[in-house]
Amino acid sequence: MTTTKTAIKNLKEGKFCIIDGEPCKVLEVVVSTSGKHGGAKARLDAIGIFDMKKRSIVKPADTEIDVPIVEKKNAQVISIVGNTAQLMDLETYETFECQIPEELKDKITQGIEVQYWIIEGRKMIVSIRSE
Repeated sequence: MTTTKTAIKNLKEGKFCIIDGEPCKVLEVVVSTSGKHGGAKARLDAIGIFDMKKRSIVKPADTEIDVPIVEKKNAQVISIVGNTAQLMDLETYETFECQIPEELKDKITQGIEVQYWIIEGRKMIVSIRSE
């Protein structure tokens, strides 16, 4: 598996976690202590990286949660068809297709190099690689 584990209370804003089997980016972690004999509770708000759905969980702060290992790689854009770009990895020369994010649609052109991430076996374009 391409994950590690960490306690919910150790997560910070901007880090990644897995909620309901979906990789998510942490928006907020609120840790509150309860009564005299109760343990600390944590509320974790996150947004899905691929589906953009907001998710929230409330559990004891010491509960362990899966954290995906993010592989960061570079690729060159071979062609663009609609909202999909065909990419070639610059190390393995493997070709694959990937959705173009909304914020990069106007900037991605054929022949440009991009950075992409592999999270839980799924690929996403993150940024344009500058020399």
